[in-house]
Amino acid sequence: MSKLVGRVKATLGKTDHPYLNGAWTPNFEEYDDDAMEVIGEIPADIDGIYVRNTENPVHDSIGKYHPFDGDGMLHMMQLRHGKASYKNRFIRTRGFLAEQEAGEALWIGFTGKPQKSKRKGWGAHGHIKDSSSTDIAVHAGRLLSTFWQCGEGYRLSPENLDTLGIEGWVPLDGISAHPKVDRRTGELMFFNYSTHAPYMHYGVVGADNRLKHYTAIDLPGPRLPHDMAISPNYSVLNDFPLYWPKEMIDQGFYVPVYDQSRPSRFAVIPRHGDGSEVKWFEAERTYVLHFTNCYEEGDEVVLDGYFQKSPWPEPLETMPDPYKLMGAGLDLHSLQTHLHRWRFNLKTGKTHEERLCDEDAVEFGVINPLFQGVKNRYVYSAVGEKGWFLFSGLVKHDLETRTVTRFSFGEQAYGSEPRFIPRKGGTNEDDGYLISFITNMKTDRSECVILDARDIAAGPVCRIMLPHRICSGTHTVWAGADELEA
Repeated sequence: MSKLVGRVKATLGKTDHPYLNGAWTPNFEEYDDDAMEVIGEIPADIDGIYVRNTENPVHDSIGKYHPFDGDGMLHMMQLRHGKASYKNRFIRTRGFLAEQEAGEALWIGFTGKPQKSKRKGWGAHGHIKDSSSTDIAVHAGRLLSTFWQCGEGYRLSPENLDTLGIEGWVPLDGISAHPKVDRRTGELMFFNYSTHAPYMHYGVVGADNRLKHYTAIDLPGPRLPHDMAISPNYSVLNDFPLYWPKEMIDQGFYVPVYDQSRPSRFAVIPRHGDGSEVKWFEAERTYVLHFTNCYEEGDEVVLDGYFQKSPWPEPLETMPDPYKLMGAGLDLHSLQTHLHRWRFNLKTGKTHEERLCDEDAVEFGVINPLFQGVKNRYVYSAVGEKGWFLFSGLVKHDLETRTVTRFSFGEQAYGSEPRFIPRKGGTNEDDGYLISFITNMKTDRSECVILDARDIAAGPVCRIMLPHRICSGTHTVWAGADELEA
C-alpha cells in the first residue's frame, strides 16, 4: 500500500520559473509503496534496484534559480520475483539540514554572486550548496551520491535510502559527479577540480572502500570538466575550452566562457599512474557532458560520448526574458549533441575522431554494463525535447549498421536517463531490459516503464504506476542484487 512517510519543511512560493513548474514541479513528500498498479507483467528474472535523482528545491532561491541548484532527492524502484516496491527520500546533506533548520535558503545558486551566500559553501565554486543532486552510483554495496561542481560524496542505504553520512575517503577538494566503478575489480575511479593549482586531481578507491591512489593532474588554469571514462588499464580525463577564466574568478564572477582559440584536450593516464605519466591528446574543439564507454584496441584507447557542436548557443527566444540564456544552455537541440568517437593512439600521440550517428539532440546514454571496457555494439540514448531540458523518448543506436530504433514516451510525457538490465542467461549484447521513470503531464501521473531492449519500438512490457507525480531529474543507476550483496 502507499504510505506517506514524511514531508519536509518547504517555503518555496509560487513562481513562473519554467524549471519550477510543469514536469519540473518539485516534490516535498516522501513515500513508501509496495502495492502499485501494474499494467502488464514485471519480468520475473529482474532482481535489483533502479535509482534516479531529482533536483527539488524546498526554499525560495537567493537570486536566479538554476535547475541544477535544487536539493537532491532519490527515487528507487526495487524489483524482485515479479514484484515492485517504491521509495523516495531527500538526501540529508549538511546544506539541506542547515536550511531545514533555518527555514530559508542560505546559499546562492551557481549563477549568482558569491557575496550573496549567507554562509561559506562547497566545491569548486566555493560559495554554493553541495546538494549531492547530480549523479548516483553503487560502490562497495552502497549508494554514492555526488555533486557536479565537486562535493563531499554521500553514502546511502540501498534498502531504505537513509543518508548514512559523508564518505570518509573524499579529499579536501571533494569529488566531482560521475566517478566510474569497474564491475570486474570493484574499484572506483574519480576526479575533482578547483580554482587553485594544480586545478585537478585523480584518484582510485578500492573495492574495500579505501583510498588507494591520488595524484595531481596539472592544468593551465581553472576548468569545468563534467565526466570521465575508464578502460581496463586507463582512465581518461579532459580539458575542454569551456571554463571559468581565472581573471573573472579573481573578480568574483563564476561565468563560463567558450574559448574558441583552444582545442579540446584529453588526458590518458594509467589507472594507478602518477600525474607525470599522463599522455595528452588534442581533438576538435567541443564540450562533452557524458561518455558512454571506453575500451582498448591495439595501440589505441577508444572513447565514445556526446559531442556538442555548439557548447555556448544563442539564447532561446521561446523562453521568458530572464531565462533565455539558461534555456539554451540546457536544450540538447541548441547544443547540437551527437554520438561521437575519439581514438587516442598511445604510440603516435595522434587522435582520430568520427561521428557515430546522424541523430541530433541525443544524450544521457547507457550501454549493457557487462560490456563496460570492451567494444560494444549498442548504445541507448535519451532524446531531448526541443527548447527544454526534458527527455521525450529513447533511441537505440546500432554502431555496426549505423541505424537507430526509436521509442517515444508519448505526448507531454517525459522520461529519465534509462538503465540497461542484463537478462539472466542472455547471450546477445541487447538481451535485456531498459528501465526509466516517466512523468506524464496529460494524466498528471508518473510511472516506471520496462522495455525489451531488443525491440524498444514495441513499447513497454510493463508499466508500474507511482503513488505521486515526480519531478524531472538527471541521472540514474541500476544495481543487481549481486552487486548490493558484494
